[in-house]
Amino acid sequence: MRDGYAPGYAADAMSMMSSRRAAERAAFALPSLRPGMRIVDLGCGPGSITAGIATAVAGCHIVAIDTEHAQTTLTRAATTRIKMSTVDTLTASAYALPLPDESVDAVFAHALFEHLAHPAAALQELHRVLVPGGAIALAASDWSRAKIQPQTANVTAALRGHYLLRRRAGGDPYAGRNLATHVTAAGFRVVTTHTRHRQDMTYPQLATYVESRLAAALDNPTTPPGDHAQLASAARSAWTWTKTKTGTFTQAWTELLATK
Repeated sequence: MRDGYAPGYAADAMSMMSSRRAAERAAFALPSLRPGMRIVDLGCGPGSITAGIATAVAGCHIVAIDTEHAQTTLTRAATTRIKMSTVDTLTASAYALPLPDESVDAVFAHALFEHLAHPAAALQELHRVLVPGGAIALAASDWSRAKIQPQTANVTAALRGHYLLRRRAGGDPYAGRNLATHVTAAGFRVVTTHTRHRQDMTYPQLATYVESRLAAALDNPTTPPGDHAQLASAARSAWTWTKTKTGTFTQAWTELLATK
C-alpha cells in the first residue's frame, strides 16, 4: 500500500495546518530541544510549527522535510525572516531521508504518522539518522478517542466513511493509540507519552470537511467500485450532519517523547 494524504491541500486543510503553532503543538518537545542542535521537522507542511521551533530554540539548525514540494516552498517562505536559527528545506520521503547516519540530534513530527502506510519503516529511518541518545518527539491523532457531541447515527456513519478514506490512502485513523508500540519495536526507549484533546476545527466545520471528502471520493474514478455503496451512504449521512449547527469536537492527540 502506498502513502497518500487523505486531507488533501484544499483551502480548509491548508487553513487548519497553517494555524498550528509550536507554542501549542510542540510544547511537549521544546524542553528537549537546545541551541546548537540539528533538528529535523518531518512532515513540516506549510511551516507554521517549524517557524515557531526555530524562534523558540535560538541557534539550532532545522531541516524541514515534506514529500510535497509546495509545502517545503511554503515553509521556506514562513522561515525566511528568522535570523536566530538556520532553516533548510528538503523534499523527500520519510522512508528515505537524504541525511547521513547519526547526523541528527532530534526529530519532531506532528500529524505525520497517521498518514504513513509503513510507520515501522519510517521509524527505522529515524533511528538511522539520529545520533546515539538522540530524541524523537511525535504527535499523532487518534480518532478512536476524539470527543464528538452529539454523535448521532448519521455522524457515526459519516465518520466510518471518513476512516475508510484514511485507510485507502494508506493511513491509520487510530495511529495515536499504536504509536508507543511502533516506537518501542523500532528500538527506541519511550520517555513519556500522553494524550491531549485539541479543537482542530469546530463541529460544523468537521461535518463540512467530512462531507466534502466523501463527495470528492465518489467523483474520483480511481475510487474502488467496491467502496461506492458505503461511501455513498456515508456521504448522505454527512450531508444530513452538516445541517446540525450546534455541537463540539476535540481531536485526541498522542504526544510521545523517546530516545535512541
